[in-house]
This record gives sequence, C-alpha cells and structure tokens, in this order.
Amino acid sequence: MRAPLLAIALAGLTAAASAWALTGDEENSVAIYRRLNAGVVNITNRAVAYDFFFNPVPSDSSGSGFILDPQGRILTNHHVVQGAQRLEVSLSDGSKWVAKLIGADPVTDLAVLQIKAPADALTVIPLGDSSALQIGQKVLAIGNPFGLEHSLSAGIISSVRKFVKTGATELEDVIQTDAAINPGNSGGPMLDSEGRVIGINTAIFSTSGGNIGIGFAIPVNTAKRVVADILTRGYVVYPYLGADTQTLTPALARALDVPVDQGTIVVRIARGSPAARAGLRGGTQQVVIGNAIVVVGGDIVTIADGMKILTSEGLRRLVRKHQPGETMKLEILRQGKRMELEVKLGELPH
Repeated sequence: MRAPLLAIALAGLTAAASAWALTGDEENSVAIYRRLNAGVVNITNRAVAYDFFFNPVPSDSSGSGFILDPQGRILTNHHVVQGAQRLEVSLSDGSKWVAKLIGADPVTDLAVLQIKAPADALTVIPLGDSSALQIGQKVLAIGNPFGLEHSLSAGIISSVRKFVKTGATELEDVIQTDAAINPGNSGGPMLDSEGRVIGINTAIFSTSGGNIGIGFAIPVNTAKRVVADILTRGYVVYPYLGADTQTLTPALARALDVPVDQGTIVVRIARGSPAARAGLRGGTQQVVIGNAIVVVGGDIVTIADGMKILTSEGLRRLVRKHQPGETMKLEILRQGKRMELEVKLGELPH
C-alpha cells in the first residue's frame, strides 16, 4: 500500500509545482526587472528652507531617474531636482554619488544629471520609440515610491492624451497608464515588454495623494529631443511668437458682438517679437464681462496653418510644432475685417 500512497504524494507535489510555475507574461516582467533594475537610480534633492525666524532648515526630497549612457548621464524630472542645493544619486549597489545638473526644461518637466561613477558600475537602459503606442499595450514602471527603492509595477497604456495640465506645468502628448505610480516614482522609466523606455513617469491624478490608477508619463521621443538640446546647448530650444492670448468662447463672442464664435483674442504683443514684426495687434482696453476681465480691441486669431483655432492652448501647441525660423500663416479678424498675416517665428528667450 505504501507505493501507491507515495505515488499519489509525488503526483500532488508535481501538480503544486506546475501550479506555481510563472506564466509567459510573468517571466517577461521578471526578466526585465532583473536585467534593468540596476539602471534605475534614487535621487535625493537637498534644498534649504527657512523657519518662522528665518533660520535655514535643510529639507530633503527624493525621486527616481535612470542611466542614459556609460558616461553617467541620468534622465529624471525637472520637479525632482528643482531648487536643489545638493543632488545625490544612489545606485542599486548602495553606492552614493554627488550629481551635477547638466540642464533642465520646465516645459516638459525633464532634467539631465551626471555622476562620475565608473562605467562598469552603470547599467544603461535603452530608449525605445513612442511614435506608435497602442492603448492596451503592457507597460512596466520601476522607481522608488515613498522611498521604497527599486519597486516594480505593471499595467497598460490607458490613453495617449494630447494635453494634460499638472499644477503650473502643461504637458503635451502624454501617456496615461494604470500602472501604480506614486510620489517617488517621478523620473523613473516606463518600459515596454522589450525593456525599452517609452516614457518617463512624471505625475498622477489623485484625490488622496496616492495612486488611484491614473498616472502620466512623458513620451520618450519628447525626451530624446530635450536631452539632445540640453547636451549640445545646455537648454532646450523652443519657437517664439511673442503674443499673449485669451480664449474667445461663444458666450464671450456674443458679449463682444464679433462675427466669429471661436478663436483666441490677442491680449498683448511683446516688443520686438516676431508677432510685433508681423504686424499683429494686441488689446487696447479692459472690460468686465460677467465675472471676467477681458482685454479687447486686439486681433482675433481664427485659423493658423490652415487649422481652426479654438483655444489659446491650441495656438500655443501649434506654435510648438514649429522650429525657430519657420513661418506660420495666420488668419485673423481685425475690427470686423478678415486678414491674413505671415509670422516668422523666433527662438524663445531663455
């Protein structure tokens, strides 16, 4: 009787072992983490605040980043390093390195650091391509949420949004994911199933301060352009129009009695700017309409490069698709008359 009982016991163990075997998707996640985890770093930002009596008080915050190349350059978020008096990078082997800020771009919330660690201590994480992302595509995020170093979370791409505003920062073409992203994940990589960076984790939407399944990442193709500019110039080049505008809503158009119901009102023109040289005109007086103060009398931009302009943000996004020196064609309404102007864009002052 013992032999059959032993056979049954062994069969049970075999079944249990097979039940515990990893699925193909799990094996993929495990392999990516083991291969690239060492390329994710923890960044400590030491700033100086002041108490009620104006005494200096050191203040530390932390975030994530990842290694770009064997020279020790690291990509992270601008808000992770903002205001730093001293930056320290911790590698997965426990070593700590003082970091130098090479350059930062508040517009895209990206920054590049450098440490002087030996190349054999650095694991470079390869950059992928974010031009053809698919909703439902698997993504992995590695970072240091709440200071819990080298944590992995998984999810999918929930959406690719043309525009997201987080605080004072306006981000374009943002990847939305349900992978858990929390404070401390900022600056860490969002990876595809091949282990290539497709985004840089940057923000969450939350009513509690923690993850509720709505996180955002900057597309890696945006990061490539920003990094290239920072490494060659020390700053990022943006086109410059030189016009402040205000969205014309249908209700506002009715109150102003203008023959268009959408567009953007030119409020003011910067002296010597491309908009000024092209002859674009700003507002001449302030009026109160409902609870809003509106500067009126300026041109109303209705079409730019053949596309209808519905909001001020829409015009700004269209300008950013150009390079300095390129020309934009604007259709405007001036004192009830339709006109066309050409504006040669400049370089945004920095």
